[in-house]
Amino acid sequence: MTYLPSLRPLRHAAVMLALGVSGSVLAHGDVTPQAVDTSTLKQLGTEWLPENPYRGDKEAIRIGDSAYNQNCARCHGLGGISGGIAPDLRMLPEGLEGDEIFMQRIRHGATRNGKVYMPPFEGILQQEAMWSIRAWLETVHEE
Repeated sequence: MTYLPSLRPLRHAAVMLALGVSGSVLAHGDVTPQAVDTSTLKQLGTEWLPENPYRGDKEAIRIGDSAYNQNCARCHGLGGISGGIAPDLRMLPEGLEGDEIFMQRIRHGATRNGKVYMPPFEGILQQEAMWSIRAWLETVHEE
């Protein structure tokens, strides 16, 4: 049987609905976050910083690239290019505005109508790992 490409997401959603699979399972599955080694970065302490201290830092960008691929790409897409499950992170605003949006979401996650759309990573990833991911995301930023 042949399906039109534009109907494929609808068919997939219908199958998942029929199987009783919730959106949070589709988005995140049973995934264990991967540890991020930030030992080569300046340690930031316990106070959450409002602005990315690693912006433009080559080592942080290297670490952030790996950390993103291990912890974020399954939902937000390789290279930050969303496949439709989660927002395209290349579109985050640059600078302080984007830092604020990014840290709010990565630390606290997102829940709508009782469904987890993004799990909170505070307590799972350290601040250094989060900021290194943000530093890498700025290298793939698009308007």
